[in-house]
Amino acid sequence: MYMFKYVMKRIGLLIMTFCIIMVMCFVLIKMLPITVNIQMGQDANIMYNRLEALGYIQNAHQLANGTWTYDNVPVMIQLGTYLRRIFLEGDFGMGINMPEYRYQPVLDVFVEKLPPTILINIYSTLIGVPIGLGLGILAALKKNKWQDQLINVVIILLISLPSIVMGLIIQYVFCFSLGWFPLIMNSGYNYFSWSMFRSMLPAVFSLCFGSIAGYARFTRAELTEVLTSEFMLLARTKGLTRGQATLRHAMRNSMVPIFPSILSEFVAVLSGSLVIESMFSIPGVGRLYLDSINSLDYDFFMLLSGFYTLVGLAAGIIIDISYGFIDPRIRMGAK
Repeated sequence: MYMFKYVMKRIGLLIMTFCIIMVMCFVLIKMLPITVNIQMGQDANIMYNRLEALGYIQNAHQLANGTWTYDNVPVMIQLGTYLRRIFLEGDFGMGINMPEYRYQPVLDVFVEKLPPTILINIYSTLIGVPIGLGLGILAALKKNKWQDQLINVVIILLISLPSIVMGLIIQYVFCFSLGWFPLIMNSGYNYFSWSMFRSMLPAVFSLCFGSIAGYARFTRAELTEVLTSEFMLLARTKGLTRGQATLRHAMRNSMVPIFPSILSEFVAVLSGSLVIESMFSIPGVGRLYLDSINSLDYDFFMLLSGFYTLVGLAAGIIIDISYGFIDPRIRMGAK
């Protein structure tokens, strides 16, 4: 009952926080002027009529000198129109300024671009978690020995290098010099083929190396603390070997804070993939997000901002709830 009340309370706070953030984003971007990029051969009249139909502007007309003018619709009226289209029609808007997505529904483009982003983050997690945990466990068991010192040096190097610098190094060494991987991701939608997976690996490595360092450092710190605790000494005095005491007691207790860190690291990697997707030409939502900001494509910006905001807020709830499943002694929300 305590857990149920706690989850309901957190979900309510999540919805309230999400709504506040999205309203702030909408109001702030609507305070900016609407920029319409008209290329050769395109009809500006169609563009402004579509914007007027969406409820963003009114009284749009062309002046004698060829420029277009319009009246701004009050922001709160725009917000009401925007929400009504979302909840009643499922319409999140359309692309305006990005030529490749012009007049295309924002939601359809988002769904199309989502699989590559999810896949490179899943691959990064599947590679980074076992390697990071393994290095952390080895460093804790070999504390102050040469293995521990070597792992600490590697951890410091990986943490010090930003993912964008790591991406440049991987591109030069593994893609350009050695030729093991292509410089950019293959085109197409066959995401589970070997050639497509191989083309994703440079971006995956760029993301997971930093995660490996984080997992290893956190695991080493937690496991070292547990191995020196009093209950471990009691387990050894009862006849358990060092390996048995480590597997049965130390690992289980150290995983309580480590497992939620894996979830939080996944969210951090998802955010970090914004730049990496552009570097390796990953056709995902991260690259689309940056393009929408640069092009001032407001409907894309709102949908993608909502996506990343919701992922971050939901991860906080999942991390808190996971404590109760990992360790039954923890009851979130209980007094």
